Amino acid sequence: MSTQAPERHEFQAEVKQVLDIVVHSLYTDKEIFVRELVSNASDATEKLRHTQVAEKDADIFDADLDLEIQVTSDEEAGEITIRDFGIGMTHDELIENLGTIAHSGSKAFLNALKESGERNDNLIGQFGVGFYSVFMVADSVKVYTRSWKKEGECYCWSSDGSGAYEIEQVEGERRGTRIVISLKDEYKDFAKKNRIEEIIKKYSAFVQFPVKVDGEKLNTIGAIWLKNKSDVSDDEYKEFYKFQAKAFDEPRFWLHFNADAPLEINALLYAPTENMEGFGFGRMEPGVGLYCRKVLIDSEPKNLLPDWLRFVRGVVDSADLPLNISRESMQDSSLIQKLNKVITKRFLKTLEEKAKKEPEVYNDFWSSFGLFLKEGVTTDFTHRDQLLKLLRYESSYTEAGTTTSLADYLSRAPEGQKEIYYLFGPSREAIESGPYIEAFKARNIEVLYLYEPIDEFVMNHARAFEEKNFVSADNDDIDLDAIAPETDTDKGEALEASASEALCSFIKEKLGDEVSEVSASDRLVGSPAMIVNADKMMTAQMRKMMKAMQQKAGGPEMPGMGGEPPVKLQVNPRHPLVKNLAALHESNGELAGLISQQLLDNARIAAGLLEDPSKMVQRNYQILEQLSSK
Repeated sequence: MSTQAPERHEFQAEVKQVLDIVVHSLYTDKEIFVRELVSNASDATEKLRHTQVAEKDADIFDADLDLEIQVTSDEEAGEITIRDFGIGMTHDELIENLGTIAHSGSKAFLNALKESGERNDNLIGQFGVGFYSVFMVADSVKVYTRSWKKEGECYCWSSDGSGAYEIEQVEGERRGTRIVISLKDEYKDFAKKNRIEEIIKKYSAFVQFPVKVDGEKLNTIGAIWLKNKSDVSDDEYKEFYKFQAKAFDEPRFWLHFNADAPLEINALLYAPTENMEGFGFGRMEPGVGLYCRKVLIDSEPKNLLPDWLRFVRGVVDSADLPLNISRESMQDSSLIQKLNKVITKRFLKTLEEKAKKEPEVYNDFWSSFGLFLKEGVTTDFTHRDQLLKLLRYESSYTEAGTTTSLADYLSRAPEGQKEIYYLFGPSREAIESGPYIEAFKARNIEVLYLYEPIDEFVMNHARAFEEKNFVSADNDDIDLDAIAPETDTDKGEALEASASEALCSFIKEKLGDEVSEVSASDRLVGSPAMIVNADKMMTAQMRKMMKAMQQKAGGPEMPGMGGEPPVKLQVNPRHPLVKNLAALHESNGELAGLISQQLLDNARIAAGLLEDPSKMVQRNYQILEQLSSK
């Protein structure tokens, strides 16, 4: 019951304008008002806790009350009550904190602590106008409060947000603040218990004080990212991962770190066990939430991490974020860029440490998430050097299923090797049965095996590692003899130079525009012919992919890519088939021409360039028919 007439206060004209912005323009999600009021309640409770510690002899009113936040929903009446047993407010503090837009008691409290040399990271409601977000959904709001001091009085602040508020003295209030919200008809859905619980779990699950909704405790997990690593068990880390990521798998590993410069950061990042994109569930969405002092700012902040790290889950909490008035957008995107830079480098450093100290753990991670790191090489110049160190490939030196790093590859390279060689193929078996690997194996020169389409884009974008260029082993401009001699010298006698030149001229004449050049090669060992690539970066597989993309887009084809593109053909002058062809072209030019065409198509198959084998099949029958008639 009021003991005196209510005081009426008019908001100033400028304040009315600000209030109008808060209500109609500032917040995009109406549910934000719950977050703001719970945050304010947490702040008020933290101030009381601090007072209990700092002023041990203080005579606190209602000293036996638990430090908790109570939320009560009344769906029938369309009302929500949010109550804390914190520090409460006096008459003058009501005017100062609620009667003045953009004034924040919490911010003033932080400044006072700063001046006294203390620090308190548990205060979260420092943005001034969060309380007024309630008028987005409320017809009227009443704030009942009672200061912590024994001699304090009870007051009720009330307003409909239209430009004025009233303060009157009341009786019977406990210590702290009780906010009663009468919802507008179109927002009465917020008075449902499950709706309130959903919002609090989303935004305020980590406030340090217990939150009860209609008497039932809601938040059950702490903000472990703010704790010391030594105080958190593995089971707690795993439990938090499942809670925060809404995951059913176990985390592979996690990174828990704190930084003071260039920004104050508390982060807990997880590498999941399962790659959901790999299961065909579509593109993964970012899963690292951005918090400020334990209050969610954005569950999927853009650019907090690069897109290729979208598989990472966890929390980043920074008290240094200069948020705009609503906490929903950043005033300065350069700060997000700084966060991105610090967090990405730390996560990549963790991967490097795993690769070095726990190679089995890293290799398991690579098998599931290596594709994301490859994506990073092709899109992220800033972190490309770090990412290249993390790449893993099978090679001609490793066993099937075992990978090597680029650094280990170079550690085994002969002194004269100035390039890193690779071959693309659908499988290890396909690469090792093809003609391109022969010359490298004969000289014990290692070749990386690439199986995924993105791998060639990785090589094309990276171009080099440790100043060694990436070169496809099907390139014709490779001088292997300058690197190492052949270990297998018993390769048979080659055609005479004149006979070899004559055969090459014959084949070029018969194949016409299908080949740009035919030449003899000493790189071949057991195969009669191969197609080589004149462009170090444009491999046969990449040309094929680009052609397919152009055809799908319906655009003009690349020069030389209409039908089957002209290729450079190399023949092995030591191979029996080539030797026989050299003799045959003088006695039976027709059959020799068919065999030359077959030789080209076989080489196209080995290079992955033959798309329509129907002509080759018919020609094969012609050759068999002529041979069988003899």
